[in-house]
Amino acid sequence: MRALIRFLCLALSPVLLLANGAQGRLKDATEVFSEIMAAPDKSIPRDLLEKSHCIVIVPGAKTAAFVVGGKYGRGFAMCRRTTDSGWGPPAAVRMEGGSVGFQIGGSSTDIVMLVMNESGMKRLLESKFTLGGNASVAAGPVGRTATAETDAYLSAEILSWSRAKGLFAGVALQGATLRNDLDENQELYGQRLENKDILLTDRTPPAAALPLLASLNSYSRHEDKK
Repeated sequence: MRALIRFLCLALSPVLLLANGAQGRLKDATEVFSEIMAAPDKSIPRDLLEKSHCIVIVPGAKTAAFVVGGKYGRGFAMCRRTTDSGWGPPAAVRMEGGSVGFQIGGSSTDIVMLVMNESGMKRLLESKFTLGGNASVAAGPVGRTATAETDAYLSAEILSWSRAKGLFAGVALQGATLRNDLDENQELYGQRLENKDILLTDRTPPAAALPLLASLNSYSRHEDKK
């Protein structure tokens, strides 16, 4: 089973490597986030966004619709700065694998994740971790506010959503892995930086990331996460 998922990721990766660079993907991530948040009553709840420590956006992840879903995507993680208001510089991530619940019929899917606590935030500083394994994950609610605060929303380290074929909904990404994307960080920062050297730092974000950070700041107030 793992060999099948690994084969699918390897088969899809050359296409994605050629399809877009890091700067183009930042533009795509900006469009994904802005479009989701602008949709009336179909957005990520603002109160959850304001409580979150970090966000991960993977635009246009590719799904191979076999018996078990295989998915491969490249995107970015951003965390709130601890020294001032606003969001910090983006760190590139690769998303791979997944479970049956992660499969959306062979389509291109936008993925958004909110990291809700310090424990989940620390996972992003690792070179690789598994959703539902190393970090608890739950399908996030949709709407302007999270009116139904269930135990899952309160206890999960990460809440996740997907958008495919015009449908935006919460989805539990059990079994998917997130790892550092050193190649993309090289393109953005001129060095093969690990994500721990980008997130939660005062590193200057690349110019291509400024529209995304501005959009994040416009939809969420700064809260002290210490």
